[in-house]
Amino acid sequence: MVDVLGGRHLVTCKGAAVEAEVALQNKVVALYFAAARCAPSRDFTPLLCDFYTALVAEARRPAPFEVVFVSADGSAQEMLDFMRELHGAWLALPFHDPYRHKLRERYNVTAIPKLVIVKQNGEVITNKGRKQIRERGLTCLQNWLEAADVFQNFSG
Repeated sequence: MVDVLGGRHLVTCKGAAVEAEVALQNKVVALYFAAARCAPSRDFTPLLCDFYTALVAEARRPAPFEVVFVSADGSAQEMLDFMRELHGAWLALPFHDPYRHKLRERYNVTAIPKLVIVKQNGEVITNKGRKQIRERGLTCLQNWLEAADVFQNFSG
């Protein structure tokens, strides 16, 4: 993800900053474009949270998958409240980082929620991550790992 998020800091739901290169190294990354005010986002986010929690629980550390929330909320407070209420222990691009808008353009996000699964170089594996998780659950990760050519340490 150096090509996409290199040099950027991401935040946890508790507000801690982490370096994107370190946090996303050797992982399939799901860019989650969503907003608290969006009913479909509020519907899908708990499902994504369960998916993420199950993957992290089953994987030998570190899990080969990470979610990065790219907020479409109206304010930093709205984003933080949404993260604390429904999100998993994943990362987010800070609200005030203008790169949020460039990511929306780069991945052609015209409606939310959208879950774009990408390789380390930012190349799209699928822009239908949400549909795949709903239909196939945890089994879709194996296909994403193979497509991304990521070292596989997932036991399921």
